Parts: sequence; C-alpha cells; structure tokens
Amino acid sequence: MLQVAYDPIYKYQLPPGHRFPMEKYELLPQQLLHEGTISEENFFSPTPLTDEIILQTHDEGYFKKLLSQSLTRKEIRAIGFPLTPMLIERGRVIAGGTLECAHIAVESGVALNIAGGTHHAYADRGGGFCVLNDVAIAANHLINSGDFDQILIADLDVHQGDGTAHIFRKEPRAFTFSMHGESNYPLRKEQSDLDIGLADGTGDELYLSILLRVFEELLEKIKPKLVFYLAGVDVLESDKLGRLQLTREGCKERDRIVLSQCKQASIPVAVTMAGGYSTQIRDIIDAHANTFRLAQQIFF
Repeated sequence: MLQVAYDPIYKYQLPPGHRFPMEKYELLPQQLLHEGTISEENFFSPTPLTDEIILQTHDEGYFKKLLSQSLTRKEIRAIGFPLTPMLIERGRVIAGGTLECAHIAVESGVALNIAGGTHHAYADRGGGFCVLNDVAIAANHLINSGDFDQILIADLDVHQGDGTAHIFRKEPRAFTFSMHGESNYPLRKEQSDLDIGLADGTGDELYLSILLRVFEELLEKIKPKLVFYLAGVDVLESDKLGRLQLTREGCKERDRIVLSQCKQASIPVAVTMAGGYSTQIRDIIDAHANTFRLAQQIFF
C-alpha cells in the first residue's frame, strides 16, 4: 500500500500576499483523495524529530538560535519566512516524515512526503524557504545507523541543492546529484558529486534525454541502497521562479523515469515534493499529483 506523510502543520500560516504557495500542502492531499489516487488510510502523521537526530546534521549553534528565536534579521531574510516557534516545529515534523518515508520505502519500495525537499538549508544556516534540511537529516541518520553504506540523493528541483551538496561534500556514502537551471538561484553554486546545469529555456526533449541516460548510469555505478528523490515541479514552463520550459507531460515523464528505474533496479525510493511556484495553483497541484499517481501505478 502506498504510504504518504502528511500533517496539517505542513500548511504554515504566512502573512497575506506572500509569494510562497503554502496552500499546496493542503490542496494536494485533497486532490489525491478527491480523484481516488489514495484514501485516508494511505496517510500517516509523521513523528517530530528529536534534537539528537537533527544535530547529527545541523550545527548546534544554529539550532539553538532557531529554538530561542534569536536569528539575526539578515539570517531570517535569507530564509524568507517569518521566524516563529511553529516554523521550527513544522521543520521537525517534515524531516520526521522524510525519515519515516525512507524506512517505509525499504519495506514497500516507495513512500512519499507531501512536503520536504528543503535543500537550501546548510548545516549552520537556512536559506531559500528552507530552515532544516530534511533529506540531509534523514540520509545522515540512516548512514550513522550503519545499515546504509550508499545513498543517492537525486535532486531534480529547478534550483541546485546547494545546502545538501555542502553538507555531504566530505561524505562518500551519500552521492549528491543535482540537475537544475544553471543561471537560477542560488547565484553561488556548491559542488555536488554530479551537477548538471541546464540553460534557460531547456524543454522536454533535451531534459528527458539527459535524465534517461544519466539516472540509469548512476544507479548502475553507485548501486545505492536507497534513493531520495526531490521532485520539484518548478521545472514547469509556467513556474515564476524557474527558467526551464518543461510541460506538465514532460514533468510527469521525468517522474516516470526516476520511479520506474528505481523499481526495475529494486532500489527503494523516498520522495519529497520540493519546489513549485506556478502562477496558477492548479498547475502546481496537478504536477505534484502526477508524482503520486505514478508511484501508485508503478509500485502497486
């Protein structure tokens, strides 16, 4: 049975007019239920992560500043969200969902988090709407458990996973792969184990041909015991913060490539939604929903 991490806290309340579409975290589950892709029994409410697990990845000084709400104005501005205790609790829950998805995926092949993919958070600072790096926290915890000697983080959000790349820059057991818009945020890129920077305007044909070849090669070369897949839909041509030109069908085919190749190779995959900023919320929801539809079709 497909299992999906979701908690109402995912829809964090932002000031009116904020450009980040937080409503997607409420609308996406509703859409999946409405169309029958999943039912209520598919959802599980994640357990918030403990300080101990978070501190396996994040700097103690940074985390203490989050808990005491003492970040500087500059640090808060870099994150892009108002700093509140609820924001930190939300981060705990989302990261807990990603870690639980990983454990579930090992048993059933796949699990998905309605949120997550907060790849701009570094060990010692946040940025780009990211406070705690959920995938890095989950991957580090699994590596430290001793059961995972190789994890692949496949980041297909339109923005480079700079925080994740920096966190794992000296960790050979986590392979970071980021395929992103070369001229997009962040201005200063980090070095992933494999970066593929795409030119503005890249469309379905080129994007999918590169991914089809590269992802298969990575699975064969790395032989990961687990894949974390950041399935950002900000690759869409309608996205306000992306500069690529993928259609919704192209974005869906991207998901099909990743999920089907993991399935064929018998490699479990934990999926997070990452970014999506199209002008029309229906474009965001439909593109994200495709990821769940395909996971249901391919694995179950």
